[in-house]
Amino acid sequence: MNINALSYNDGVLTLLDQTKLPHATVYRDYTDYETIARAIEEMIVRGAPAIGMTAAYGAVIGARQFTGDAHFTDYMENVIDRLWHTRPTAVNLMWALNRLKPLVRDNPAETIQRLEQAAHDIFKEDAEINRRIGEHLLEVLHDGVTLLTHCNPGALATAAYGTATAPMYLAHERGWNIKVYSDETRPRLQGALTAYELSQAGIDVTTITDSTAATLMQQGKIDAVIVGCDRIAANGDTVNKIGTMPLAICANYYNVPFYVAAPTPSFDISLADGSRIPIEERQSVEVTTLNEQALSIPDVPVYNPAFDITPHKLITGIATEHGIIKANKEAIIQLFEKKEITT
Repeated sequence: MNINALSYNDGVLTLLDQTKLPHATVYRDYTDYETIARAIEEMIVRGAPAIGMTAAYGAVIGARQFTGDAHFTDYMENVIDRLWHTRPTAVNLMWALNRLKPLVRDNPAETIQRLEQAAHDIFKEDAEINRRIGEHLLEVLHDGVTLLTHCNPGALATAAYGTATAPMYLAHERGWNIKVYSDETRPRLQGALTAYELSQAGIDVTTITDSTAATLMQQGKIDAVIVGCDRIAANGDTVNKIGTMPLAICANYYNVPFYVAAPTPSFDISLADGSRIPIEERQSVEVTTLNEQALSIPDVPVYNPAFDITPHKLITGIATEHGIIKANKEAIIQLFEKKEITT
């Protein structure tokens, strides 16, 4: 996969406009933190890790925009606050900005240097984290495996490899014969991006409607479900793109292993369970139209949550860069007691 979701060079953040994929490959340059905030809100950039990295570079660009008309630390507090409130569910956004906050100094030049280095570090760490997640998941998979995934937990949502797609890329590199079914993921059709990038990499992938997944499990065609996540609570409850919970229920019914690929920055151990995670609700137009064509009559109300909560008891295991753990409080506490993990 040679297409990068984002890159940064000397005060310019370049984002791949994922609203145009897979029909057109359009890159947009950003030199203003407000337009970066809107790009996050409008889903030009998607995927929890990519959102976090974009916000980090947005803070860098915000610092570079400082004109001296206000106190610098107060100005930076406003920059970070604007980026913080772009999307409420994916914790990687807040995690990245929390990592940058302590680096702000009264000296703008010093701060810019510090923030740029931190943003670069986050980007490089994400690629390594994803690869390690993929390696751990390969330990429970095998040559000839057939997988099902949901949304776009792929390279387009991260620095490299993706989260849930990491074992797919690594298996392909090893010469394994694998098959992937990708849910289209209504209403924003992020699953089409998964199918796009996997097919570009030469991986055997088939797009299905979300409602087809249960039928495939019933037919015995799925060996495992692997999904990404936007936030995991302290007890293992997992928030991911809407439609993930029905997959977990079906997988549980048909005894199909259900794995969540989760970089440790996606955990929020300050929250006891998933009910405390804010669920973003998006505009009805995402449901009522497709490519600006109406799909339903205008007077019918729409409920459009962007995410759902998968109870931890339905999850076979959570694959982190440190290994696969059980989806329960005890295992998560033990994970975060390791010295190398910070929140």
